[in-house]
Amino acid sequence: MRVADFDYELPPERIAQRPVEPRDAARLFVHRVGADATEHRRVRDLPELLAAGDLLVVNETKVRAARLCGRKASGGAVECLLLEARGPDRWRAQVGPSRRLRPGDELELEGGALRARLVERLVEDDAPGAWLLQLVDPAATGAPVAEIAERVGRMPLPPYVKRPRGDDPRRAEDRERYQTVFAREPGAVAAPTAGLHFTFELFGRLAAAGVERTEVTLHVGEGTFRPVTAEDTADHAMHAEAFDVPVRTAEAVDRCRRRGGRVVAVGTTVVRTLESSPAPDRRVAAGHGSTELFLTPGSELRVVDALLTNFHLPRSTLLMLVAAFAGRERILRLYREAVERGYRFYSYGDAMLLLP
Repeated sequence: MRVADFDYELPPERIAQRPVEPRDAARLFVHRVGADATEHRRVRDLPELLAAGDLLVVNETKVRAARLCGRKASGGAVECLLLEARGPDRWRAQVGPSRRLRPGDELELEGGALRARLVERLVEDDAPGAWLLQLVDPAATGAPVAEIAERVGRMPLPPYVKRPRGDDPRRAEDRERYQTVFAREPGAVAAPTAGLHFTFELFGRLAAAGVERTEVTLHVGEGTFRPVTAEDTADHAMHAEAFDVPVRTAEAVDRCRRRGGRVVAVGTTVVRTLESSPAPDRRVAAGHGSTELFLTPGSELRVVDALLTNFHLPRSTLLMLVAAFAGRERILRLYREAVERGYRFYSYGDAMLLLP
């Protein structure tokens, strides 16, 4: 399939810059695939839309405050996105702007709370501007530099969410709201955004309605926001992400199948995790792994029955995954309707529920 076939027009004002309050007040575009029928609700209406016996699966990854802003010792603004620890004080990171950066360059980050030294450019890395850098605590407090980075860093908001470069009064808001209420396992550099709509009160109402909940972990990587540069989907190399399916989750899927319920994935990361670990009879196998699964229209969905997700970027792998549930033409038609009805798009936006 041509990547250009997954394009659509989105007015800039439809890109949400802030989340709604409360979380479950977000609008919900509900579409029943079998009946080709749509209704417009709120996320808080989920207990009325799901059935007793259904299983809700969420991703409990936790976003790290991995974005550090500062300056080069020689002058000039710089930003670092910490991607992966390579030791107690060394990190694989994206550093930009990348021009004129050289090994040995010193960086002052977040007002001097941290310093960094560029060790070497990682030319084999598929992340643009990838470096191995060494973090240093200039105050020699004895605290691990990872803890300092988490305390002074900023949430790695996607590029379409605009914030001032300096001290931003919304930094505290983003620390709370660009994180699910059930986040537990640190490791992501982007939020599993469908999960941002949930509150513990909503979970309680779902449980009272007979909807079970279980968890997986997939640490969302920097590739989530990387554009697809290939012209054909067959030529796109999907980024790899680590995942974990606990035994309790495999058992919950088994119980759901035996009682005739539906497995409802909260977000595309949950779909990729469950569909990367299929077992016989539409069950799932417990275990750890890494997935490069790329789902497009025509892909077989062997575990997941329904999907709750946000609205995704044109030409993105996430939009292609959503189209695997209902077909490309239909999803683009639904997206056009969502634009016309004023739905808010992307990470801080509204949600879509695709039911069988």
